[in-house]
Amino acid sequence: MRGAHMTHRTNSWRAGLQRGGIELRHLLRNGKEMSGHLTNVVVALLVAAYLGDDVPGTSTPMTHLVLAGFAAYLLFQVGLINLPQILVTEREEGTLLRLRATPGGIPAYLVAKCLLVVVLAVGTLALLLAAGALLADGPLPHGPGDWLTLLWVTTLGLLAVVPLGAAVGAVLPNPREALALIMLPTMGLLITSGTVFPITELPVPVQQVASVFPLKWMAQGLRSALLPDSARAAEAAGSWELPMVALVLTAWAVLGFLLAVPLLRRAARRESGSRLSARQDKAAQSGAPAA
Repeated sequence: MRGAHMTHRTNSWRAGLQRGGIELRHLLRNGKEMSGHLTNVVVALLVAAYLGDDVPGTSTPMTHLVLAGFAAYLLFQVGLINLPQILVTEREEGTLLRLRATPGGIPAYLVAKCLLVVVLAVGTLALLLAAGALLADGPLPHGPGDWLTLLWVTTLGLLAVVPLGAAVGAVLPNPREALALIMLPTMGLLITSGTVFPITELPVPVQQVASVFPLKWMAQGLRSALLPDSARAAEAAGSWELPMVALVLTAWAVLGFLLAVPLLRRAARRESGSRLSARQDKAAQSGAPAA
C-alpha cells in the first residue's frame, strides 16, 4: 500500500514537471505575455533611475534600495497576481473539471504551475538585476555569502507566495473580478513594505502590519544580499534580521501548502459541465469571449 502511494506521488511529480515544461515553452512563444513581464522590469528601472539621493542615514544610493525592493516585489507579484489570474482563467475554461477525472491531476497541476511561476520569477529577477547593473549601476551580491543569501531568500520567498497564490486563485471569482480583488491589497503592500522607500519612514503601526506579510521580509532579505552592511541603518531593527526573514517566510510557505491543495481539490469537486456552461453563457451575454 505504501509502495503504491509512493508510486502515485512520483507519477504526479513526473506528470507535473512534463506539463510545466510544455506550459513554459508556450509562455516563451507568447509575445504579448512576455512583453507584460518585460514592462514590469522597465517600470522598476525607470522608478529607480528617477531617485538620485542616498538612503537617509547611509551612503547607499536610493536607486539601489528601490531596485532591491522591486526585485522582491516582482517575485511577490508573479506568485500573488499572475498565478491566481492563470488559475481563475483556466478554471473558467474547464481545466479543473478535466482534472477532477484524472488520477493525481490536482497535485500534478500544482507542480506544473509552481515550475512555470518559479522559472518566470527567477528569469524576471535575473533580468532586473542584470539590467540594473548595466544601465543604472545597480546592486549585485559582493561575495559568495551574499550570493547564497540571494539564493535562499529567493527560494523561500517563492515557496511562501506561490502556494499562497494557488490557494487564492482557487477561491477567486471570474478573471474580470480577480484582478481588481488582488491588485488593491498588493499595491498597498508595495507601498507599506519598504520596497520603494525606507520602511523607517513609515509610522510604526504601519510597519507592524507590514511585518505580518511576506513581502516585507522578502525585500529585507534581498537588501541584505544586494546592499552593503552600512545600509542596515535604514532598517527598522538596525539589522537585517535574517533568522526572522527565514522564520516568517517558512511560516507562510507552510500555510500556503496547507491551503493550496485542499482548496484546489474543493474547486475541482465543485466544477460540473452545467456550471461551466452557465459561466460561458454569462460571459457571452456580457460581451466577454467565451472560454
